Formats: sequence, C-alpha cells, structure tokens
Amino acid sequence: MFVNLEKLSVETDGRYASDDELEFINTYIKSFSLRKQVYQKLKSLEAKIVEQVYTKLRSLDPKLLQNGAEDVSDKWKRDTLRVLRYVALTVLIDDDDNLKNQFLIWFQTIMQAFNAERSCDATYNIMQQVVKQLLEPQEVALVSPVLELNRNLLGKK
Repeated sequence: MFVNLEKLSVETDGRYASDDELEFINTYIKSFSLRKQVYQKLKSLEAKIVEQVYTKLRSLDPKLLQNGAEDVSDKWKRDTLRVLRYVALTVLIDDDDNLKNQFLIWFQTIMQAFNAERSCDATYNIMQQVVKQLLEPQEVALVSPVLELNRNLLGKK
C-alpha cells in the first residue's frame, strides 16, 4: 500500500490522479475489513500457530532446531513470533515490498550466517499448513503469499 501511495505521489507530481491510478486505494479499502480481521486473528492465535509449527517441525526432524550441539528452540520460537508479527502487519497494510525491504533482507543475512535456511524453509512450509487449518479460506488467501515470500527469502534455495 505505502509503495503504491509513494509511486502515485511521484507519478502525479503537479497533476490530479486518474480514476485508474486511484483504483488500488478502492481495492485496499474494500479489503481492509478482512485484512484487519486476519491481523487480529493472527494476533490471538500466534502462540497456537507457533506451538503447532514447533511440534510438527520437531517430529519432522529434531535436528532442524540444533546448531551443532546447541538446542536453539527458544531462539527459533522468538524469531518465528517476530516473523509472524511482520506477516500480520504485512497483511494489514498490504505491502509485501515493505516487509521484504524493511525486515526480510536483513533477517535473511542472519539466517544464512547461522545456516538456518533449511529450518526456515520447513518452518514456513509447515506454517502454511497450520494456517490453513486455523483460518478461513479467504483469510488464508491473504496470509499464504506472505508466508511463501518468507519461505522463499529465508529458506534454503
């Protein structure tokens, strides 16, 4: 949303925007109620989502949450909560570019430094499955692309 507003500001410098140029605002306004609902639902379900992902991740491969001999489960939970909160905000403001540029590229560097790409790939793949069980289909349609963006940027290539 913010990227589109900024682009509109630049492109319409000194003139009024056309109806076509303003259409993205109408689309956003029409979807805002659902976006807000999803944001609030993710907020209320965050602990449940993270716990279900953690349980499935552990059963898939307990070594995914190991860094050498160290169990990094607590760090994983903190990081996963942080990412889920960014996902919720991204859904609310409808701005994947903001998520990517303000958070994911920075976080990607950290995940690569700790060789956590495989864990990230599994985490956001499983999280998509968990979200499908907990949210309504129209809510999943807003959340899944953002989770996939996380998986693509943070997960193993």
